[in-house]
Amino acid sequence: MNKLTPLSLAILATMMASPAIAKEPISVIEPVKITEPEKVELGKMLFFEPRLSASGFISCNSCHNLSMGGVDALPTSIGHNWQEGPINSPTVLNAEYNLAQFWDGRAKDLQEQAAGPIANPGEMAHTHSVAVETINSIPEYQQRFAAIYGKDSVNLENLTDAIAEFEKTLVTPNSPFDQYLKGDKKAISEQAKNGYQLFKDRGCTSCHNGPAVGGTMYMKMGLVKPFHTNNPSEGRIAVTGQEHDRMVFKVPTLRNIELTYPYFHDGATWTLEEAVNTMSDIQLGQALNEQETADMVAFLKSLTGEQPQIVLPILPPSNANTPKPVPFGK
Repeated sequence: MNKLTPLSLAILATMMASPAIAKEPISVIEPVKITEPEKVELGKMLFFEPRLSASGFISCNSCHNLSMGGVDALPTSIGHNWQEGPINSPTVLNAEYNLAQFWDGRAKDLQEQAAGPIANPGEMAHTHSVAVETINSIPEYQQRFAAIYGKDSVNLENLTDAIAEFEKTLVTPNSPFDQYLKGDKKAISEQAKNGYQLFKDRGCTSCHNGPAVGGTMYMKMGLVKPFHTNNPSEGRIAVTGQEHDRMVFKVPTLRNIELTYPYFHDGATWTLEEAVNTMSDIQLGQALNEQETADMVAFLKSLTGEQPQIVLPILPPSNANTPKPVPFGK
């Protein structure tokens, strides 16, 4: 019999160990590897840059607050002139794992998403041209763009590319559940283990799977029973025009779900207990008892990972050539 080499033994051990993770519907969130730090830093500055809005007050972080799980903790967001937004702000954390961006998937990726709110009259209410003019008027930004993209490179494409590169770093690894998946069976409580088993047994993983525990597909909200809401948003039908897409939304990530209340696209549900019971009812046609609800919530809380440790950027000052903000205008 041939003897196994150390390399062969290592490969065999990996093959024997990997099915334990591979068979699970949820996979581990891996720490980010930054390969373009200068671009990421520029993107961070622009993410916190309120001068991308007409008011000079609203930034990306206003609705995707990195101190609060990447959301604003409001039912719907506040836009220009205190306008009430039409839909709940989804978390920016782990957003790179989504098949598309926005609840209705109208943006194909993070870069396309970054451009939308800037010119939306109900959000940042700028025009793309004035937003670019504003950034281009500031010498430090000109220098940073030139170092990364080349001379005279302050434009919408590069601006949104930088924001997207920063947002790709906003992952939340090393949650207790990730440690559990990696083999530390004491990383989560017995109650959370029971909740995870229930999560699988009831069929929740048919939609909530992958590293982000969601974000990989679209699904009708109210699959078995109607979802009652006063929110006017109707999902994918706004993108496709197809009747079968009415009330079909991107399945949200469940990573850090205990931080990203209120829940659902209408932001009308404030507790995980209520959210769990609502989904079990309208999506699965099943009722949970009090213990099952508590178990499920314990599992969901184990999905909270390490939050991005962000050092706030010091933004360069405006000058005489910078377009002035209009905080109280129409």
